[in-house]
Amino acid sequence: MRKKVTVIGAGNVGASCAVRLADQELADVVLVDVVEGVPQGKALDIMQSGPVQGVDVRLVGANDYEPTANSDIVIVTAGFPRKPGMSRDDLLWANYDIVKTTVEQAVKYSPNAILIVVTNPLDAMCHVALKVSGFSKNRVIGMAGILDTARFRTFIAEALEVSFEDVFTLVLGGHGDTMVPLVRYSSVGGIPITDLLDAETIQRLVQRTRDGGAEIVRYLKTGSAYYAPSAAAVQMAEAILKDKKRVLPCSAYLEGEYGIRDLFVGVPVKLGARGIEKIYEVKLSEEELAALHKSAAAVKELVDVMAPKLAEVEAARAAS
Repeated sequence: MRKKVTVIGAGNVGASCAVRLADQELADVVLVDVVEGVPQGKALDIMQSGPVQGVDVRLVGANDYEPTANSDIVIVTAGFPRKPGMSRDDLLWANYDIVKTTVEQAVKYSPNAILIVVTNPLDAMCHVALKVSGFSKNRVIGMAGILDTARFRTFIAEALEVSFEDVFTLVLGGHGDTMVPLVRYSSVGGIPITDLLDAETIQRLVQRTRDGGAEIVRYLKTGSAYYAPSAAAVQMAEAILKDKKRVLPCSAYLEGEYGIRDLFVGVPVKLGARGIEKIYEVKLSEEELAALHKSAAAVKELVDVMAPKLAEVEAARAAS
């Protein structure tokens, strides 16, 4: 049976996800959006690139969720993008209702799917998706660490004028200004970056990574990043669809790991057919652990704000 992926939201991120899924022949794709004609038109356009690209997948656009039935993966990109001067946290209530509604509909038709959440503020929206879906924690995953790590890798490679492929690093924490790029776990061709770059340069690259999304927002003025986020989400989807057991940094629901409980935070995980199959606890220094806890606290502030509404959601689901 052919694999099936639903992408919710036919904007820049969602459409880019659909293109990448199709180009890699990972699955048939259903593109869903509330705007009539947009998902249908984009799906048809992408599918017509198949004969040129030499790929054979089917794409369908829809304004309702019935065509999404029995999806293996649902990628949630729907929501408002950041605008200049807006933090990810400012998006909380703007996107809460969107994620709640889309996840309710998606899981109604695909109760066995794995959810990949891209909508910001990402870690908080993962929490919404978990509570609304009622899924086990391994089936709700946030796209964060892969993107943040890719940005750090990009900046290191640029600074050293080397290939991205030879740069390895790891970024933990919430997908925001408090993320934790782990310099101690960063290397180029196996050489620690502390042997290749001075402390001032490293700190500048760390800060640019934290500001990576905002930098793109400032350039675009009317939107936010979409090429790199879609690449990260599709890398996650590939790991799940092909049961690749990839070890990747993703936003995962922690229940005591790293001393953090009941929150989605970016950590290294093993991604396979069952979603998150393992959470890895890397050894952190006191300073790194403190930074991770600070990042988790920023996520907790948002979750606490949503707590009354999420309690209502859980009560309604339990009563149904």
